[in-house]
Parts: sequence; C-alpha cells; structure tokens
Amino acid sequence: MKNSTILIAIGKEASTTELAKKLEALRAIPAHAVVLIIGEMPPFPYYAIGVPLYGTADVPVEWQEEVATYKAALHAKGDEIETLLQQHDVSGEVSSIICEPSSVADAIARRAMLCDMAIISEDLRKPDMLFKQVVHGVLFQSPIGILLNDHDANAIANSKRIFVAWTTHLHSARAVHQALPFLREAEEVIIATIDPVMTAFRDGEDPGVDVAKWLTHHGCTVTVQQYPSGGKDIGDCILDRSKEVGADLIVMGSYGHSRTRQAFFGGTTRTLIEQTDHPVFLAH
Repeated sequence: MKNSTILIAIGKEASTTELAKKLEALRAIPAHAVVLIIGEMPPFPYYAIGVPLYGTADVPVEWQEEVATYKAALHAKGDEIETLLQQHDVSGEVSSIICEPSSVADAIARRAMLCDMAIISEDLRKPDMLFKQVVHGVLFQSPIGILLNDHDANAIANSKRIFVAWTTHLHSARAVHQALPFLREAEEVIIATIDPVMTAFRDGEDPGVDVAKWLTHHGCTVTVQQYPSGGKDIGDCILDRSKEVGADLIVMGSYGHSRTRQAFFGGTTRTLIEQTDHPVFLAH
C-alpha cells in the first residue's frame, strides 16, 4: 500500500481520536490521505415557499440560516483536520460537501475515482440513508473497494490473518484483486468457501485451490478451507468462521444479488455491511 491514496469519508461529528489513529497508520505506510467531510443538506421546506405575484420564490430565511450554520460547522471541522494532518505529519488534503442524500453517491464517487481505497468513518452510519449512499457510491460508481469497521486502524497496515470469503463470481475476484496490497503483507491468507458446488462449471472440483495458487505466486502464504453452512445465513457463517480462525480482516465481493433484492430480503453483503464488530473489505 506504499504511496497509495486513501479516501477517508467522515461526518462533521467524527471523532478526531479515531481519525488520528487512521492517520498514524497511513503515515507508517506511507500513504496520502484524502479526507472528505460529508454533510446532509437540511430538508428544503417546499411547503413554506411563498411566490409573490410577478415575483420570484421566497425561500424561508430560517432554512438559509440553517444551511449557512451547517456549512460553517463543516468548514470548522475541515480546519480541525488540517491541523491534525500537520500534527501527525501526514501527506493529505481536506474537502467537504453538503448535498441531499440522493446526490451523495455521485459526489463521493467523483472523489473516489482517483483513489486506491476508501475508508468510511463510523459516525456516518447515522443517518442510515446517508451511510448507504456513501457505500453505494464507492462500490457501484467507482473502481475501488471500501474498508468498514476499522476502529483502531489495525486492519490498514497490520492485518496478519485475512479471511477471504471466496466464490467463483466476478465481484469476488474483483475484491481479491483490490485487496492484494493487504494480502501480500499478511502472514496468512485463508481462502474460505461456504457450501461450494464441486463441479467444473461452478466452483471447481477443489474449490478455492485455483485462487490460492494465484495468490501464492504473489508471495502469499495461503490455506484453503471449505465450510458447510449448516443451514445458517451465509453472512453469519462468514463472521463465525472468521472469528474462529482469529482473522483480522474479512475480504469479500459485494452484491452478488441486486440492491433491491438485498434491501427487501437481506443478503450476505447486507449482513457484512450492517455488522460493526469486524473489519471488512468489500468490492463490487
């Protein structure tokens, strides 16, 4: 990950203590930090707009003042982070955006286009809609992967044992490609398949061995494990098995099914995104 550009998405309430840990991890690599402060535009009071005869719309002063106050808070947070970058001697830049939730995905995707990875701060999980737009913007509209739940910044540069939830699908292969900088530095990479279908046209006669061989060529120490789900949810099974082996990080391809299906019926990606206990790296 040396000389990588890491996008760190945070909110105006982000903890500087947690951010400082991430910056220290980036300094040790070293990597360039692109800190993006994301704010949600206050709801526009369409019901309160007055339109005088032969005049323009009369936007309520209260809403304008609320927006101005929010922008000032984002600016103050930006100044605070600029100081933090200097204190930790980290190469970096700070910017902020404020827009409606429906526009957040496009805004963060533009920043992610020229980064190598995105890290999402925990304070962005509320409100839930904003968090989803941030995650979807990176996964579906940019070429990079996303790291969640790295509270102590251990997964960025100190993942000794990595659990790869492997399937023979494109999104899974992309996740492994995106996670190569992590995998090369790990002491052990565990290729895990859950309920594999052992046929030539599905997961192969010995599922996981092909990707393990490829990673070995990159200098990784790899073991292959094939697990039965026992009827459990696949996402829960991945979390349980990764804890059993003492993994520092889970790597997984995201959204093998559509977002609509996952939203209504749940799914492995949704389970891994909603949990907050284990660091997970996702790519689509």
